[in-house]
Amino acid sequence: MWAKHDRDTAKWLPLWRHMADSAAVAGLLWDHWLPRNVREMLAGPLPGGEDDGRRLCVWLAGTHDIGKATPAFACQVDELAGVMNAAGLGMRTRKQFGDDRRMAPHGLAGQVLLEEWLEERHGWTRRASGQFAVVAGGHHGVPPDHLQLHNLDAHPELLRTPGPSEAVWRRVQGELLDACAGAFQAEERLAEWQRVKLPQPVQVLLTAIVIVSDWIASNPGLFPYFPEEYSRGEAERITAAWRGLTLPAPWAPAEPRETAAELFATRFGLPPEARIRPVQEQAVTMARAMPEPGMLIIEAPMGEGKTEAALAVVEVFAARSGAGGCYVALPTMATSNAMLPRLLDWLGRLPGSVVPDDEAGAGFPADPPAGEPHSVLLAHAKAALQEDYALLLRSGHRTIAAVDAYGGEYAQETGGARSASADLVAHQWLRGRKKGLLASFAVGTIDQLLMTGLKSRHLALRHLAMAGKVVVIDEVHAYDAHMNTYLDRVLSWLGAYRVPVVVLSATLPAARRAELAEAYTGSSTTAVRDATGYPLLTAVSSGSEPVTASPAPSGRRTDVALEALADDDAVLVDRLATELADGGCALVVRNTVDRVLNTAATLRERFGPQHVTVAHARFLDVDRARKDAALLRRFGPPDSDGRSPHRPRQAHIVVASQVAEQSLDVDFDLLVTDLCPVDLLLQRMGRLHRHPRGERQSDRPPRLRNPRCLVTGADWQSAPAPEPVRGSRNVYGAYPLLRSLAVLAPHLGTTDGPDEPVRLPEDISVLVQLAYAESEEHCPSPWAEALGTARARHEEDRAKQQRKAEVFRLDGVRGPGRPLIGWIDAGVGDADDSPAGRAQVRDSRESLEVLVVMRRSDGTLRTLPWLDGGRGGLELPTGAVPSARAAKAVAACGLRLPYHFSFPEEFDQALAELEELYVPAWQEKESHWLAGELVLALDEECRTRLAGFFLTYDPDEGLMVSRDEPSKKEEGAAR
Repeated sequence: MWAKHDRDTAKWLPLWRHMADSAAVAGLLWDHWLPRNVREMLAGPLPGGEDDGRRLCVWLAGTHDIGKATPAFACQVDELAGVMNAAGLGMRTRKQFGDDRRMAPHGLAGQVLLEEWLEERHGWTRRASGQFAVVAGGHHGVPPDHLQLHNLDAHPELLRTPGPSEAVWRRVQGELLDACAGAFQAEERLAEWQRVKLPQPVQVLLTAIVIVSDWIASNPGLFPYFPEEYSRGEAERITAAWRGLTLPAPWAPAEPRETAAELFATRFGLPPEARIRPVQEQAVTMARAMPEPGMLIIEAPMGEGKTEAALAVVEVFAARSGAGGCYVALPTMATSNAMLPRLLDWLGRLPGSVVPDDEAGAGFPADPPAGEPHSVLLAHAKAALQEDYALLLRSGHRTIAAVDAYGGEYAQETGGARSASADLVAHQWLRGRKKGLLASFAVGTIDQLLMTGLKSRHLALRHLAMAGKVVVIDEVHAYDAHMNTYLDRVLSWLGAYRVPVVVLSATLPAARRAELAEAYTGSSTTAVRDATGYPLLTAVSSGSEPVTASPAPSGRRTDVALEALADDDAVLVDRLATELADGGCALVVRNTVDRVLNTAATLRERFGPQHVTVAHARFLDVDRARKDAALLRRFGPPDSDGRSPHRPRQAHIVVASQVAEQSLDVDFDLLVTDLCPVDLLLQRMGRLHRHPRGERQSDRPPRLRNPRCLVTGADWQSAPAPEPVRGSRNVYGAYPLLRSLAVLAPHLGTTDGPDEPVRLPEDISVLVQLAYAESEEHCPSPWAEALGTARARHEEDRAKQQRKAEVFRLDGVRGPGRPLIGWIDAGVGDADDSPAGRAQVRDSRESLEVLVVMRRSDGTLRTLPWLDGGRGGLELPTGAVPSARAAKAVAACGLRLPYHFSFPEEFDQALAELEELYVPAWQEKESHWLAGELVLALDEECRTRLAGFFLTYDPDEGLMVSRDEPSKKEEGAAR
C-alpha cells in the first residue's frame, strides 16, 4: 500500500509510514502547540478527559488516509499498482475506471471504510460512527455531503475489486485499521467513545488538527520518502522532523497580579506621571470578575485608550481561558497596518510564558518559561509590503527540513541588516492564506474574521485559528447589514468555542449591542439593550447574567459648535478664507472621492496648491502610505515637550474622504464635513481639537480656539426636509441621513430654539441612541412622508443585504452528535483575502486591483519614476523575470480601480483590456510578486485609457477618472 509518490524521483512513501507519521505529529501538536483552551474543548465531551482527547486526535490523524487503501486510489501509479496486483490486490487501471473513480476521493472513501469498521467490528451505530469518521471525510477541506455518500454506496467496486481480490482488500483494510487502533491506544477506548455525542465545534477542531498533521507529515523535507538517504528509526525520524519544523509554542500567560494601573504602566510604557483612565481600569476589573471569560463590550469616546484596554483584557482573558494568542480585527488594511506596530510593542513588553511541567510530552522538554518566540501574522492581502511585517518575514525566513539529533542548529545570517526581535517571528511554515491565521498573534482586516462564517474550503482551519485566540473587534459600529449578518453567525460559533471576545466602539447603538450579545451567548436579555450611561462596559457569558458598568469619564471634555453651511464650493472657499485668515489647519471631509477632487481643485485656485492636500482611497498603496505618514507628521499629536515642529504655520486645508474617520491620530483646528450618519459624524469630530495645543488651546489661531464643525452636503432650504446631496444618499442611504439630521437639528440652528453645542463625550451616546432608535418621535412631523419613503427603501435594502449574505453563510451550530456531513455544502470554494473573497463578506461589487507601471515612449516598461529609495525608474524586462527589487517596487504600486469599473459591462471590458498586457516571464515561480497580477501601464504623462475612460494619475492627487479626455489646463490645475 502506498500513500505518496514523487514522479520525478520515483520515491514513494508506504501508507503505513504516512499513517504513523501523521499520528506522531498529532501527538506532538497536542503536547506542544495546541492552546490549553482548545485541548479542554476537545476533552470536554470525552469520558477520559484530556487523555482521551490526545488519543482521539492521534487515532484520527493515523486513520485519516485509510481511503488510500482502495483500488480507486492505488491505480494512479502503474508501477506501484502492479506490485499490489502481484500481491493479490487486484484492480482496474486508471483508464478502465474512467470518470467513476472521481466518486471515491480518498477522504470520502476513508470515511466510509472507517464507519464500516466501527460498525462491523465494534458494534457502533451509523450515527455514532459518522461523527468520528467525518473527520477523515473532511481532511481535504470539505466534509462530504449526503449525495456523495449515496453515490459511493452505489459503486462498491471503487472500494474493493469484486471477485477473488475483494476479500484481500477487505482483510488489508481491516488489518490497517486494527493496527492503528492498537498502536495509537484507541482500541480500549472505542467502547466508551461510541456513547459520546461529539459537539459540532469539536468535530470541526478535530478535522482541522488532522489537516495540519497531514500537511506536516506530507512535507518530504521533514518526512523523507523511501528510500531515505539516511536510515532512521521511528523515534529518530519523528524527532528530526519536529526539530526541523520548530513550531512556536502557544502563548501561555500567567494571570497578571498587578493592579490595573501597574499593569498599564508596564505593558504600555507609560511615564510615571501618567494615570490610567477609568474606562481602562473598569475593563480590567470586569475581565477579572467575570465567572468565566466571555464577551466584553467597551463603549467609550475616541481617544480614551480603548485599544490599550482591549490588550490588557486580552492578557487577563488568555490567562483565565487558556487561549494561546489573539486576533485583532479592524475595518481596513490601513487601520491594520497602523495597529501592527502597537501590537508588536505590547508583545515586546509581555512577561515570559509559563508552561506547567505536566504538559510536557514524553521525550520532549517543556517550553522554557521565557524567551519562547511567538508567531505573528499581519492578515491581509498586502501584508508583505508593510515595513514592520516585512522585517518579521525576512527574519523568519528559513528552510523547513528535518534536523538530525547531532546536526548543527539553524542560524540565519542577517548580513548586518536590521532584524526583528528573536521573540517574534513570522514563522516560515505558518505562512500562506490557508495556514497564516494559525499564528499565535495576528492583526488584520475584519474580512478575515467574517470568513469564519463563510462556507469555504478548509474552513475548519480558520475555525481552529480563531478558537485558540482571544478575538478583538474594533470599530464594530462601522459594518453594514451584510457584514453584520456574517459577524453575528461568527459570534455564535465563537461563543460555542468559548472564545473570549472584546468589542470596541465609540458609537454603538443599543439595539446593535443587544444583537452582538445575543449572537454570542445564544440568549436575549433586555438588560443589555436597556443599559444606559457613557462610557459603558457590558460583560456577557453563556449561562450568566449580563453585567454593565458606567465608569466616570476621564475628564477630557470638548464642546463643539455646529453650523449648517450651504453646499456650494464658492461659499466654502469664502468661509475658509475668513476662518483661516490668521493661519490654522482645516479638515474638509467629503463623502465621495469625486467631491474630494472637485473641492480640492476649487480651493487651490484660491489658496494655492501648496496650501491644499488631499487624502482618499484612490492612491497607489505606496503613495497612500507616504501620504498617511506625512499627514501624521504634520497634523499628529505634539511631541513630548508639547511642540509640533512640522505643523504648518500658514493656513492649510486637508480635503479627505472617509479615510480621515479612522486610523490616523490627526488634529485640526476647524472641521467641515458632508452630512453623514451621526455615529460617523462624531468620529469625524474626533479629529477636531484632538490634542491640547498650549494652555486652553492658546497655540491655535484666535478664531479657532473653540472647536467648530461646519456641516454641508445638503440643501438646507429644501422642503419639507433638508435634502442630502446625491453622492451621500448613494453611499449611506437617505434614511440614516434624515435620522441624523433630526437629532442634530437642535445643534445646527435648524430649529426655533437656541443653538446647543455638542458636548463630547456626554452627547455621544445620546445622539447615537436617538438616531438609531426604533421610535421616530424626535423627528419633525412635516418630515413624516419623506421619512416613510426613505425608511421603506432602507428596510428593503437591509433585507436584500441580509438575504445576499445568507446564500453562503455558514449554518449555526447544530446539536451534539450530528455529523458535519454537508457542513459547507454549496459553498464558495476557496476564499481568501482577494477581491473576490472580500466581495463575499462585504456588500460590494467585485473590483479590479492592478499593479501600476510606466510605459516609456520606446515601449519598454519601468517602475514609476517618483518611487523613493532607489526604486524609481527601474527596468522591467518582458523577456525575463524582473529583479527582486524592481518586482517588489511594482507590487507596492497596487491600486484598486474605482466604482466606474465595477459595473458588469465595464468590468468585463476593463479586464479584457488589462489582460492584453500579459507577460509570460512574470508568471514564473521565481516572480511571486508579479505572478497572476493585472498590470496597468501609464504613459510618460501618467495617463492611459481603460474601458472607455480616461485615467490620469498624480502622486499627490491620486487617480482621476473621466469620460472625456482632460485638457492640459485641467491636469495642471489638479496638480
